[in-house]
Order: sequence, then C-alpha cells, then structure tokens
Amino acid sequence: MIHAFPCGTLPLDFVGTLRARRNDAPMEKLASAADLDAWFVESGLLPDARSSGARDLERAVELREAVYALVWARLHDRPLPEDPVATVNAYAAAAPLVPVLTDAGWSRVGGAGQALSQLAREAVEIVGGDQAALLRECGRPECTQVYLDHSRGHRREWCSMATCGSRMKAAAYRARQRADAEA
Repeated sequence: MIHAFPCGTLPLDFVGTLRARRNDAPMEKLASAADLDAWFVESGLLPDARSSGARDLERAVELREAVYALVWARLHDRPLPEDPVATVNAYAAAAPLVPVLTDAGWSRVGGAGQALSQLAREAVEIVGGDQAALLRECGRPECTQVYLDHSRGHRREWCSMATCGSRMKAAAYRARQRADAEA
C-alpha cells in the first residue's frame, strides 16, 4: 500500500496526496497515472482502476488543489474562492461512479473521470455542509493533512494518532525529559 487514509473521508484523504504542503519540497503521492490508479484501488473508491492516463492525472491534481483551496478557506473563515468553487462544481456535475450489485456484494464501476466526480460531490457536501465546522488541520508542523474532527469535545489535534500523534507525543516526552535533566 503506497497511500495513507488517516481522515476517514475520501476527499480529505485525496487532498493529503500532496504531503507536507508548506515544506520546501512537498511529497507528491500522485506522481504518475499508476499512482492515481493505486489511490483509487487502495481507497476502495474504484476497486478495478487501472486505466488512468496523463490527462486523468492532470485533472486529479487540479481537483485536489481546488478542494484544498476550499478547505483552506473554511479553516481560516474566509470566503470560498471563485475559481476553486467553479472547478469543484464542474467535476461534481460530471457522471459519478455506478454502483453495481454482484454475488459478492456491491462495487463501483467507471473510469477516473467518474471517480473524480464522486470525490468532488463528497467534497461539496463537506465544504458546503455542517461538516465544514469540523474541518481541522493536523497539529504536527510538518504535516498539512486535513480531517474532520468527530472526537468528543472536538479536541482532536492530529490527522492520525498512529503517525503524527505518536511523533508529537514522543517529541513532547523527550522535551520534558531534557528539561528535567537540565533542572
């Protein structure tokens, strides 16, 4: 598995395919069309993805950045920027994935464009709905992952306790140990 899904919501996990946005060299997890197909499969959005091309990858990055711009605006109580709104709305207006029933249960079928439409529709619901008030950005300075804070009291600080939370707690512990040793 090459992708991470700490948010519990696909559009925000998709935004997280560009890691450490504020660093000098952010980590691009969608470097190729094959990476995009891998994300679709690993996320469960499109279990049989293997046909994305260079244009699909360009469109995916365009959508990802538009969604991030909208999330950023919500996080900072700013008006939603017009161009990202138009971009996300255009993707959301396209045909979504088609659910199909099989002997094994259900699945989705379609192409990359339909998967992007599905992501855009879910992003519209998050950014434009009540869940926008739950948007948070990870408290680890090197991480820029956004997530929905469904914790009791809405005091979650990290995108994932297993990664960022663990690192931040370990760093705080080491700092306390150093301070105690110096005192």
